[in-house]
Amino acid sequence: MIGGDSLWAAFEATWPPASRDLFGPFVWRDGAGGGQRVSAASVRAAGAAAPAVSNADLDRIEARFAAHSRSPLFQVRPGDDALDTLLAARQYTVGDPTITMLAPIDRIPVGGATKVYTSWPPVVVQREIWAAGGVDAARIAVMERVTCPKTTLLARLGDAPAGAGFVAVHNGVAVIHALEVAEAARRQGMARAMFLMAAHWARSEGATHIALQVTQANAAARALYSSLGMVAVGQYHYRKRSLSPRET
Repeated sequence: MIGGDSLWAAFEATWPPASRDLFGPFVWRDGAGGGQRVSAASVRAAGAAAPAVSNADLDRIEARFAAHSRSPLFQVRPGDDALDTLLAARQYTVGDPTITMLAPIDRIPVGGATKVYTSWPPVVVQREIWAAGGVDAARIAVMERVTCPKTTLLARLGDAPAGAGFVAVHNGVAVIHALEVAEAARRQGMARAMFLMAAHWARSEGATHIALQVTQANAAARALYSSLGMVAVGQYHYRKRSLSPRET
């Protein structure tokens, strides 16, 4: 099974921030409006390898967020218990608990994806489907920044566009992002069809595993991915705090 560090590297390579650098014990990210995942700071490593984080470290990175007129945002991963405790003491709230799911690609069913097409770059109808689901231009810019093998997914229901998605492969791990089904096409098997096409395309790119991240609250999606052979292998959540009027 793919290790934790390799998996985190695949998620970042296939959904990258506009810029990142090391800042004390943290990785600092600027997502250029592309959402929490590419904008949150995180500890450099997890578990026993994680550097110690102090209140002084938090003071410094909070000051950097304020200098960029950004609300402080941290991604708290397994092994980050000390950071989580410090943030809780500073009145940071928990947001969007998320599960990481993974499977060997040979566990994924073959076929059944004839309703879905792959292409790059995204076309207008995909952008429209994404926009309706909250995947805006800044998130499409995230896709454009990806330098590893990548493609978009376009599902059709009859003659009508029905769904859009994005998948990329980094070091043998295919990661699915931005899977969105048009409202009129929901409960018609479109998400399943796009997932299967993502796996089919990823096999052709030499992927050995397929992964994604889904919020704990999205029970329907978690059930679908489990039925397709994926298992939960980790989790994370965000800690966030709004800027005070004096900090804005």
